[in-house]
Amino acid sequence: MGTDRARALLERAGTLTLQTGNLLNWGCLRKKCPATPGEEVRDCIQKTLTEWSSKIGQDQNQEILEVLECTVAQAIEKINPEERDELKVSAKLFIVGSNSSSIRDAVDMACSALGVAQLDSVIIAPPPIEEGTSLSLEYLQPYWQELEHLVQNKKLVAIGTSDLDKTLLEQLYLWAQVKPSSNQVNLASCCVMPPDLTAFAKEFDIQLLTHNDPKELLCEASFQEVLQESIQNTKAHEWTPLWLLRYSVIVKSRGIIKSKGYIMQAKRNAS
Repeated sequence: MGTDRARALLERAGTLTLQTGNLLNWGCLRKKCPATPGEEVRDCIQKTLTEWSSKIGQDQNQEILEVLECTVAQAIEKINPEERDELKVSAKLFIVGSNSSSIRDAVDMACSALGVAQLDSVIIAPPPIEEGTSLSLEYLQPYWQELEHLVQNKKLVAIGTSDLDKTLLEQLYLWAQVKPSSNQVNLASCCVMPPDLTAFAKEFDIQLLTHNDPKELLCEASFQEVLQESIQNTKAHEWTPLWLLRYSVIVKSRGIIKSKGYIMQAKRNAS
């Protein structure tokens, strides 16, 4: 059975890479409107894992791999090079484990999945911090330096932040070599844009955007739960998500979404 084979592969692999492909190609998700971004992520991961595991048994020659790629083949959709100039490819990156090197992996994987040389913009959500500590410039610096490196190497055009108040955004702006082009504000915690943030953003040409993502879009416990539900009796507790990237491809002239999907990577911590 496919599930047994999938479980065996998971028990031998060290890294799991999951790609949903274009969600607009998923008939089942078109009919269902998840209430929250968190529910959408869980739903997409579960469906991808279930679909992938059901097809594993059809390929008896599936070899044991260190890096396991879990995708829904019929949903994968690369961008036509002739249409590239007409499209804006943007992404938001959620680092789950506090490792700045994950940024390069995530951007490389997104470019490869979409068949493009660079992404037009990436917004990074503040990486998780220890309870009782506050987000600081020092904590953000290694992550921002990784993003700057990708801009310098022409993998990214613009980079932005999420949930920074005026003080932290100003500190980042003054320190950074590549300045933030945008900052997302969560309207759940702030129904009106703070005047000091608005004034600063206007003065330095930083676009203020809104979002409704939770602080943790995908936590370790949630991922393990979805993994266990999708492939029963697997050792889900051994798996930890490293990062999650949500991308969208928008037709510039019409402002419509042509493609949307998730890419994530998890690591197995075998005892």
